[in-house]
Parts: sequence; structure tokens; C-alpha cells
Amino acid sequence: QVRVVESGGGLVQAGGSLRLSCAASGRTFSSSAMGWFRQAPGKEREPVALMWWTSANTYYADSVKGRFTISGDNAKNTVYLQMNSLKSEDTAVYSCAAGLVRGIRTDWDYWGQGTQVTVSS
Repeated sequence: QVRVVESGGGLVQAGGSLRLSCAASGRTFSSSAMGWFRQAPGKEREPVALMWWTSANTYYADSVKGRFTISGDNAKNTVYLQMNSLKSEDTAVYSCAAGLVRGIRTDWDYWGQGTQVTVSS
């Protein structure tokens, strides 16, 4: 089976930084894409930063552009999310996912348990 494990969340003051880590593992597993999603209280889950390995394409939500950076190691199925200049609006549970491309779709098939990021004003 495939396991996805993320870590690095915590409590930080506005303007501070955090770095999240995520690793996907499994026998002969190799994802097409990995990324970070978040869900704030009372809001829907949204993609934050995504990466497609082969093309090296990335996606960032408008709200985090210029502040967050996704990076990774394809060989290790590992991604990171560097979060700088954090705002209270960034408070959410951040979840890592590994996906497979089927046609033009990316199906986010495997998910971690999530890690809490809390930004105080």
C-alpha cells in the first residue's frame, strides 16, 4: 500500500515561516504529481501548491504566490512547502497528496493525515 506522511506544522506568529515536509512511499510506487492542500475552519479544501514531476510544472494559489514555494525530490517521492511571510489567513490543516495522471486528469489518490498550521496575529 501507499503511505503519505507529512510533518512540520505548528504555531507561528504572523510574518514568520514554516517548512512542511511530505513523503509518499510504497512498493514500486511513483507518483505523477504531489502537492499541498489546505482547509481552514468553515471553508472548503483548496489546492495551495502542486507539482507535476515530468513537466516540472507547478501551480500556486493566488493567495500564496510569492510567499510559498513547493520543491521536491522525485526519486524519493518527497515534497516540501516553504511558507514565508505567514498571515493569519493561512491558518488551516495542510494535507499532502500524491496523484496519478490519467489522461488530462490528475487524480489525488493518496493523502496524508494532515498537519495543523496556526498563524497568530
